Amino acid sequence: MAWVLKMDEVIESGLVHDFDASLSGIGQELGAGAYSMSDVLALPIFKQEDSSLPQENETKHPPFQYVMCAATSPAVKLYDETLTYLNQGQSYEIRMLDNRKAGDIPEINGKLVKSIIRVVFHDRRLQYTEHQQLEGWKWNRPGDRLLDLDIPMSVGVIDIKTNPSQLNAVEFLWDPTKCTSAFIQVHCISTEFTPRKHGGEKGVPFRIQVDTFKQTENGEYTDHLHSASCQIKVFKPKGADRKQKTDREKMEKRTAHEKEKYQPSYDTTVLTECSPWPDTPTTFVNNSPTPAPTFTSAQHNTYSVPDSNSSSPNHQGDGSSQGSGDQLHPSATIQETQQWLLKHRFSTYTRLFSNFSGADLLKLTREDLVQICGPADGIRLYNALKSRSVRPRLTIYVCQEPLRSLQLERQDAGNSDSSNSAIYVYHAIYLEEMAASEVTRKLALAFNIPLHQINQVYRQGPTGIHILVNDQMVQNFQDESCFLFTTIKAENGEGFHIILK
Repeated sequence: MAWVLKMDEVIESGLVHDFDASLSGIGQELGAGAYSMSDVLALPIFKQEDSSLPQENETKHPPFQYVMCAATSPAVKLYDETLTYLNQGQSYEIRMLDNRKAGDIPEINGKLVKSIIRVVFHDRRLQYTEHQQLEGWKWNRPGDRLLDLDIPMSVGVIDIKTNPSQLNAVEFLWDPTKCTSAFIQVHCISTEFTPRKHGGEKGVPFRIQVDTFKQTENGEYTDHLHSASCQIKVFKPKGADRKQKTDREKMEKRTAHEKEKYQPSYDTTVLTECSPWPDTPTTFVNNSPTPAPTFTSAQHNTYSVPDSNSSSPNHQGDGSSQGSGDQLHPSATIQETQQWLLKHRFSTYTRLFSNFSGADLLKLTREDLVQICGPADGIRLYNALKSRSVRPRLTIYVCQEPLRSLQLERQDAGNSDSSNSAIYVYHAIYLEEMAASEVTRKLALAFNIPLHQINQVYRQGPTGIHILVNDQMVQNFQDESCFLFTTIKAENGEGFHIILK
């Protein structure tokens, strides 16, 4: 054992000696005379790497610059994106500036370019449901647009277009060599897209984005040139001025050291470069006959009008078969679910629910649908899934009076109680409109009577007189009234009259 320990000590001392010897020349090799950093950097390998690095003076030069004449907020951290407050409906100038160097993009010299200005969501979560959010806003503000161009104040803009299906965008042509200014008006406020209404300070931020395109060989403006955007918040009239003043007063109360952490407020807002908006300009221009509005009208004509205007007994069967297919079943496939959405005027959400089966869609709660589709369409989709029908304004019960011969036959056949000889079966008539024409229509549907053969509907009054049923009489019907009705031949022999008793 002692011999083994001795051998270890010998080996260890030998290793230490060799290590000291290997380090003994390092100081001499790194001396001033033998070593120069400039000589090392002059080696070919370092020259090759250095040439591949971008030069400091070779910064990217955008072809255009867009400047909005609105002051930035002073309460923004030093390295954060600028934030600009705007008043709802107020016109703000965006200067379209040609920033090209000599020789840059010569193909647009003497030609027009097209720019599309949009107001979009800054929050990525809202970007995913942007279409649904805008549809909800459109429902609550019918006839209004999120973004407008103040044409009388704008300068140098040509061929201005606004699409009815894209309320948040405007497009125009302009000449980069001429002075061009587009005055925009934002009509939505930031708090309109928050779940809870806290006021302008808690509202969601938007983005103003400008995308510019040049003309292609086929004459369409689809070749992307440049995009830039800025962050904004929109307040009710005068609210942006008050918010700007509040931020300025808060900054004045801070110490000099704290102020160094914040950006100064600038009189104008320079839009910074960004990626182009996903929608191409071709989609914007040719998207006026969008599936949503067109399909809504078509569906109304296809599914609603025949049920109420049916003039033949065959329509009643059609209506009942459609009614039975209105409900979405859990066993519905993805394709059947898509057809159900189209039939019920939810074509704008077919892509959103492209992987949903009937069971998947039925599992969504009311709150889920409101969050996905917005308040208007969310509630409508929830009611459609639960097959909630519209409550009728008036309900009456009508029975066709049996023929006297049938009554006599039943009385002869009965041997105990004559009250059971005649069976009166009533039909429920649900009126969505308090009109005499609605009564006539629903009677024709309920009793398979051709609508064109009904001349008049009368109500039997005192002493057996016949009173014409008009809109005023229908409006004075008591809910859940019961009537017997019979038919008599018209005086001219064409058709017949209905008498309610």
